[in-house]
Amino acid sequence: MLMNRILVDTNVLVYSIDEDSKFNSRAIKLLTNPNYDLYTTSKNLSEFLVVLTKGIEVPLTIKETVDLLEGLMANLTILYPSKNSFRQFKKLVLKYKPRGLKIHDFENVSIGLENGIKHVATINIKDFKSIDELHLIEF
Repeated sequence: MLMNRILVDTNVLVYSIDEDSKFNSRAIKLLTNPNYDLYTTSKNLSEFLVVLTKGIEVPLTIKETVDLLEGLMANLTILYPSKNSFRQFKKLVLKYKPRGLKIHDFENVSIGLENGIKHVATINIKDFKSIDELHLIEF
């Protein structure tokens, strides 16, 4: 069912391993729900690694971070940019005119849309709420 195809934002992945986060159990519940076909982009995976390895006090090694990522990938299909998704990206950027870091969100969305995925699961609803082409999953 198309409605069950969900693009998972980076923050959901991060919160799923952050046991101190108030979003942890909800992220895990989403990522382990057998009723959903879950997708993420290669860009989200890179961002996951950036988030977990930046800062002065990084509690995880690169290997530990990659191992966590490998575990998460078992429940996700990874989508990659293509010429068609780039066309979609240009169309979205020209329509919505995002600036700065928000442009990353539009690239991820364009990859999902090009693959027929219109539902996005994210904690940061404000990052996506202006995009008419999407249905947001709040959790």
